[in-house]
Amino acid sequence: MWIDTHCHLDASEFDSDRTDVTRAAAEAGVSGIVLPAVAVSNFGAVRALAHAGTEAGGGALCVYALGIHPLCTPGAGQPDLDELRRQVAASMDDPRFVAIGEIGLDFFVPGLDAAHQTWLYSEQVKIARDFDLPVLLHVRKSQDQVYAQLRRVGVRQGIAHAFNGSHEQARRYVEHGMKLGFGGNLTFSRARQIRRLAAELPLEAIVLETDAPDIAPAWLSDDQFGEQHKARNTPGEVVGVARVLGELRGVPEPELAQAMWRNSVAALPRLAAFADIMAPR
Repeated sequence: MWIDTHCHLDASEFDSDRTDVTRAAAEAGVSGIVLPAVAVSNFGAVRALAHAGTEAGGGALCVYALGIHPLCTPGAGQPDLDELRRQVAASMDDPRFVAIGEIGLDFFVPGLDAAHQTWLYSEQVKIARDFDLPVLLHVRKSQDQVYAQLRRVGVRQGIAHAFNGSHEQARRYVEHGMKLGFGGNLTFSRARQIRRLAAELPLEAIVLETDAPDIAPAWLSDDQFGEQHKARNTPGEVVGVARVLGELRGVPEPELAQAMWRNSVAALPRLAAFADIMAPR
């Protein structure tokens, strides 16, 4: 019924029980999981996981994206971009390949070269444009700069993951054609700005995500103090995120599930090939 539009299932935190995690997610009501890559070195891993046939064993169906994460930009250069372009071209006939991502800018973590990040991000947006693909965006402390490149290059489809900007920044993304991803941060009572956005934005602007194993929700952390503990997040927790979103907006679960499916397909059109498995009934 629910789609987790951003989950790093290839992370080492899942090495001991990855199949059990996808099975538990499906049992909780998760029908699809989007796996973004973070570097050339894990392109093969996310592709292999998406093709592992987890749904045949009772797990949620997985699809994947290819891209270079801003935290992985040190040491990345033109050869990485060339390999990304080559692998994207080779993957276009693969229905489980759905986007370019995770790409973007991170101006929160110290020590990253802003100019180098921006160059790599801009070049990846151009690849998305050239192949007519959506993007999965990392926008930490960089909402304006990430948006500026989208507008300059002309990419108008995808998801701004873990969105935590202002209402005006959100409006610009939405008017440009992007969806905004909401996950564990939404579940904290003190996350007033995020919760306000989730409650007030047009429903068609929103998709759900976990960013598992990161951004654990309030029930795995400490909601009283707004602290995210190092508890492992899992894709099954997107069901709880959906519950919180429904409560904030006063939308019944069946209506919300249908809206989240429509929004996910609008952001990532290649998901439509899996409507018989992913779409809520």
